[in-house]
Amino acid sequence: MEKYVYHFTEGKKEMKQLLGGKGANLAEMTNLKIPVPPGFTITTEACERYYKEGKTLSSAILKEVDAHVAMLEKTTGKKFGDTKNPLLVSVRSGAAASMPGMMDTILNLGLNDEVVEGLAKKSGNTRFAYDSYRRLLQMFGDVVLNVEHAKFETAFDAQKQKKGVKLDTELDANDLKIVVKAYRAAIKSAKKEFPQDPREQLRLAINAVFESWNNDRAISYRRLNDIKELKGTAVNVQAMVFGNLGETSGTGVCFSRNPSTGENTFYGEFLMNAQGEDVVAGIRTPKPLDELRSQNAKLYSQLDAIKSTLEKHYKDMQDMEFTIEDGTLYLLQTRNGKRTAHAALKVAVDMVKERLIDEKTAVLRVDPQQINQLLHKQLDPAAVKNATAIAKGLPASPGAAIGKIVFTAHRAREEAEKGEKVLLVRTETSPEDIEGMDAAQGILTARGGMTSHAAVVARGMGKCCVAGCSEIAIDEEKGVLTTKSGKK
Repeated sequence: MEKYVYHFTEGKKEMKQLLGGKGANLAEMTNLKIPVPPGFTITTEACERYYKEGKTLSSAILKEVDAHVAMLEKTTGKKFGDTKNPLLVSVRSGAAASMPGMMDTILNLGLNDEVVEGLAKKSGNTRFAYDSYRRLLQMFGDVVLNVEHAKFETAFDAQKQKKGVKLDTELDANDLKIVVKAYRAAIKSAKKEFPQDPREQLRLAINAVFESWNNDRAISYRRLNDIKELKGTAVNVQAMVFGNLGETSGTGVCFSRNPSTGENTFYGEFLMNAQGEDVVAGIRTPKPLDELRSQNAKLYSQLDAIKSTLEKHYKDMQDMEFTIEDGTLYLLQTRNGKRTAHAALKVAVDMVKERLIDEKTAVLRVDPQQINQLLHKQLDPAAVKNATAIAKGLPASPGAAIGKIVFTAHRAREEAEKGEKVLLVRTETSPEDIEGMDAAQGILTARGGMTSHAAVVARGMGKCCVAGCSEIAIDEEKGVLTTKSGKK
């Protein structure tokens, strides 16, 4: 009988083609005894079968999924859909080749109108329960039900304005209950229904992740990065750990070396009282990893030790995601990190000196196409001396760029096709902007950090990118950028 679902304990890093990069590495970390929340992977072959059988999940695959959910319940001591001690899961994509942000993810799956009350009671934290529920409604609504993302943003911003606050963390439990109602109304107004049955949520979420293998941005990314001959994406279903439980919880992204310069320094960003998408999507500008050391030295040194273990094990620079749940550290992902050409060269040379790899491996580590990036454009030092800077942001990807400002990916592509040089300016980029990012000379965002979507994708493309430039205000609808001094 064919096997389509593997528990993390059954896999290893060499099974990337079957389990996808994320699944294979979660299995590898589990077997290395690194703290990884338990879970299972639905294979790339299941994705291939999904498309062959008219975009449906076979009853055999669903049976395997049910058996693995039961195993997960046994491991965690929680029950899926239970109101007393609920098990919530994340459902995440993961192809054999890394495609950051191009496919879909759903977090906090398993909540409904009753389970959210049970979670509030069990955790003793109503704010956390409703924060998790509003996140599920937004992600499920966007990814699975295809409700316009902006509807959720508008409802959330309206509540923040009403309360007179700027940050999502400043909304209390009652505010989040209002947001949940508004999200439910937004789903209803789109003539869609949020399923209250957690198992139906899981089935639809798996379908949606398989569907995202062939969304426009994923197809564009594969074309732009010459990724071919893959069966599809795997789906990773994992017990949730919560970074949004309060100020002793948090989430972050880190690299075992600096992905911009290649310098051998532990590098990354984190946010307390947040979930993973807050860092990657650039919703809040995160703090540098060094601040975690001063906040919690024990936790930082634990993360630092894991970083060293993984880099030595994989013999390459690692890009890791982590969550802190009430002071306990968990790793959610590791992969070979995307880096600039300059960093690729430095990391390869340094790793030979450190006897981690040999010279032949070092040469193969630098993509021939990346060599062009070593000839990045630079600003003329004399011109810089005579110029007045209008704002400063974070140096997310090196180089210099010049062009007309455009505020949408679509316009960037249109203008570039006419032969115009353009700069893509966004509040924050999302995976949908991939074509515009490719067309632009450079990218500027008002929000997000060095590990945001804009930063990671720009580095991979060799594009100049300045992120988290909070000194500018962007009105994308009106097409206006306003500087701190008021200049438009």
